[in-house]
Amino acid sequence: LYSFLVLLLIVVFLINQPDLGQTLLLVLTWITMIFVSGFNMFVLLILGLIFLGIIAFLVFSFPEKFGYIFLRVKTFIDPKSGDNFQSQKALDAIKQGGLTGQGMGEGILKDKVPEAHTDYIIAVIAEEFGAIFVLFIVIVFLFVSYKILDKALSEKDEFVKLALVGLVSILIIQTFIHIGVNVRLLPTTGMTLPFLSYGGSSLIGNSI
Repeated sequence: LYSFLVLLLIVVFLINQPDLGQTLLLVLTWITMIFVSGFNMFVLLILGLIFLGIIAFLVFSFPEKFGYIFLRVKTFIDPKSGDNFQSQKALDAIKQGGLTGQGMGEGILKDKVPEAHTDYIIAVIAEEFGAIFVLFIVIVFLFVSYKILDKALSEKDEFVKLALVGLVSILIIQTFIHIGVNVRLLPTTGMTLPFLSYGGSSLIGNSI
């Protein structure tokens, strides 16, 4: 309950930004940690529904602030209904890259899309180095996560176990949200890819 209240406080600040992507990331990480702690799932479900209710209330109460969420979801469901320029270009770049890519520096996505060096970095990598290299990156992330979780499960200290699970969840969930957006499996969220997207503070934060 205490951690839920702390999460709620942080989420209120994040939603006020508004930053739905980071909100989603933190909530999913919190759910993972609570699940691993052996918490009663029925109580967790009730808390989750309360949380969703609060989010829905805020979104519907302030349409001028959160209207972009509806717009992004609508564009995701029906690409012809809105501006899907970035996601379409990212998908085209991945297609052009094929298995082995166009070659280093040969991609054109980074010149066409404004945030290609942050939100669409995996599409740039796919275009220049190919799907095989992207698969290698995913395997590296999964391997790191496996090693951390393997250590966490054998850990006797409950705090250390939960801290490790929480930290690795942030990395993995962020990675898959980023890749999901790039391949149009998820609506656009503006989520960066840990260690690879441009940004010094992000790199330092992930490294710590």
